[in-house]
Amino acid sequence: MENFRLPKGGKIEIAPSILSADFGCLADEIRQVADCGLTIIHLDVMDGHFVPNLTMGPPLVKNLRSHFPNLILDAHLMITDPDDYIEPFVKAGADHITFHIEANGEPEDIIKRLHDMGCSAGLCVNPVTPVKDIEEFAELCQMILVMTVNPGFGGQSFMAEAAKKIIDIRKMVGPDVRIEVDGGISADTAKTVVEYGADTLVAGNAIFGKADRKKAIEDIVNSYRN
Repeated sequence: MENFRLPKGGKIEIAPSILSADFGCLADEIRQVADCGLTIIHLDVMDGHFVPNLTMGPPLVKNLRSHFPNLILDAHLMITDPDDYIEPFVKAGADHITFHIEANGEPEDIIKRLHDMGCSAGLCVNPVTPVKDIEEFAELCQMILVMTVNPGFGGQSFMAEAAKKIIDIRKMVGPDVRIEVDGGISADTAKTVVEYGADTLVAGNAIFGKADRKKAIEDIVNSYRN
């Protein structure tokens, strides 16, 4: 597990979600945030079944890997049967894959398959899902993802009550497992989730929705440092 590209927990990282980027010039969009020093790119993969929206697949991941060999590609699989898709995403170049505890399949088996393929593994909990549902598997993962919006679409409002799960999850997994939070993360909400124990902040509209991406990132960082 020491060879996984996803770093252990501790240092706070911002992971821009390309769901909010302009796909017509996606490479340029990603290059802008990479030039600001960010190293993790968040990929929201939706199958039109587990969630109503339909987004990207392994071919896009493969293209991104060829253009950005040094970035960590963090794939969030919002799909009904993740076990059917993890191998194509790993082969395409995903460094980390998170799947939902609410999806089909045996979590421990999926986590082991990911590790056997050299990919770090994560579990995601939706806003309505209790923390206890992941307790048996959490310490097997390198990252736990807490949704602070209902999955499926970008640009939703931050759900403060869902974010409080971070506190219990941090106690559950200790300092080395990363805790990622996704949904409504901005300069207005980042400080709260960092204080709860999150160290990986997925931001979409708060970065790609701004003309000045460098300032948008700095605003988020300054909000939890102050």
